[in-house]
Amino acid sequence: MLYDLRMASIPDPSYYEILDFGYVELIDFFGSDLDVVNSAKVSFASQKQEIDESCVGLINYLVKNRHATPFEHCVFKFRIKAPIFVTREWMRHRWSSFNEMSMRYHKPNKIDYYVPAYSNIRQQVGKPGAYVFQEIEDPLKKEIYYKNIQEVYRVADTIYNYLIEIGIAKEIARIVLPVAQYTEFIWTVNARSLINFISLRNEQNAQYEIQQYAIAIEELFKKTMPISHEAFETSGRLPI
Repeated sequence: MLYDLRMASIPDPSYYEILDFGYVELIDFFGSDLDVVNSAKVSFASQKQEIDESCVGLINYLVKNRHATPFEHCVFKFRIKAPIFVTREWMRHRWSSFNEMSMRYHKPNKIDYYVPAYSNIRQQVGKPGAYVFQEIEDPLKKEIYYKNIQEVYRVADTIYNYLIEIGIAKEIARIVLPVAQYTEFIWTVNARSLINFISLRNEQNAQYEIQQYAIAIEELFKKTMPISHEAFETSGRLPI
């Protein structure tokens, strides 16, 4: 396989639309597969000028044996728009940095709310720790679902705007809004933590909504650090 031996750059496309109103955008990136190699080789006071087969072998060795710190020297910066309930799952990944839009200070001109696709109205089946999720087949139940969540969004939006209009502070007017509301945040994360995020969130037991974001993020990781991504795949997609 041939690899680009230059410093990795932001790939094209670097922007992916997710769900109904969300997106993932890679806005900055520092590092490359070669930086991983040289971060490991500094232990021996040596370095490589370009990727060769020995470098590929070294990256595979690092991932396989969970020697993870060399991956911390490559850093990704994303801009994300996601529903708040997805964002709260995301922020459990604490080895990274977040700055989020604050409705304590900002009132959006229009608030977007997540509405699942018709085929993604699902039910939870099984015992705790062993759930599976299956599409609900009954069209009546789906219509009940849509009717109710749309009414909640309509009422919450109306009340929020009314409270702002009569002079209630944004920081307490916002508490009427549901967690399906979209928010925006900047996420800065090193490649080690990114691999761990992908390992946990782009797999079959992850919640569908956050998995859609993880799929896009993995694609960007694959484009910017192809050798490291291939090693991650070969090692069984495990955290490092």
